[in-house]
Formats: sequence, C-alpha cells, structure tokens
Amino acid sequence: MNKKLKEILSTSVYLLVVLVLTFLAVTYVGQRTKVQGASMEPTLSDGDNLIVDKISYRFEDPQRFDIIVFPFRYKEKTYYIKRIIGLPGETIYIDENGSIFIDGEVLQESYGKEVIADSGRAFEPVTLGDDEYFVMGDNRNNSSDSRDPVVGNIHRDELIGKAWMRIWPLDQAGMIKHQ
Repeated sequence: MNKKLKEILSTSVYLLVVLVLTFLAVTYVGQRTKVQGASMEPTLSDGDNLIVDKISYRFEDPQRFDIIVFPFRYKEKTYYIKRIIGLPGETIYIDENGSIFIDGEVLQESYGKEVIADSGRAFEPVTLGDDEYFVMGDNRNNSSDSRDPVVGNIHRDELIGKAWMRIWPLDQAGMIKHQ
C-alpha cells in the first residue's frame, strides 16, 4: 500500500474508534443536560449545564435527596430534573402548613426554598409502589413535580441518571451536592 492510502485508512479507523467510544460513553456512562426553568433554585439555575451520571444506578439504589433526571412522559425530548423526596414503599403527605411527612414523620430537609403553598395530590397520603419515587423541585412553589398528576410518581426504569457535575457557568463548575 502506498503511504497516502495507509494514512487515510489509519485516520478512518481512528475516527471510527472515537465515534464508537463517544456513543458508548453517552449511551451508558454520562451525558450533558441543560437546566431550563427555576424549579431547582437555589441549587441549580436556569441555563446551568450538567453532566448526568448514567451508570451509578446500575449498581446502587437511588437515595433520598438525590437530584435525578427523567423524561417527561407527555413530550418527547423533554427531561425533568428534580430531587428524590420519597422512596419505594413510603407514604408521602404534605399538610396545610406545607410540612412534608414520610410515613408519618416530618421530613428534615433544607432544600425547599419556601413554605409549600400547594400540596397537590399529596394533600392526601400517596403510597409509593415497589419501584416508585416521589420527586420535588427545590423551588417548591415553582415546580411541576410528583405533586402534579401529570408528573406523578417516577418509576425506577424511567430514571436516566443522577446529576453529577455542573460544567457551566464556569464560575460555579464542580460536583453537585445531593445530601
């Protein structure tokens, strides 16, 4: 083979390997997503770019307060980012004062931005199935989340992954704290 043909073949193989590895990484390991809206403020803001860890939940169960990404059921290519509040088998209830109860105990947390004005469907106790999670945005009065029947409980197989790292804006880049 002549030298030019070897270079073309070598470059083509290199590019193919890079493309395959990129596809595998985006499909199974992590992907970039952008926060749209104010539902997770003050933790995450509109326009933040994140890397979502898609592999951890293959080896461990989601935990309370994890920030997760999942698809919105009724609009293609639309993803929600929320915080897990209720775990499988638990019963969630939000009283008229905006307190969240998990199995009758008040949830001790510091993520809600303000007192919850609308309990939504959690005004009545919501019992989660064996593979269901109850999620809420940190900006509780500006979030479409599990309190809304359109979002409802999130099934384990719907979870794309856990928000892992903020990459934009650069002055706020770093690992995302869940707990």
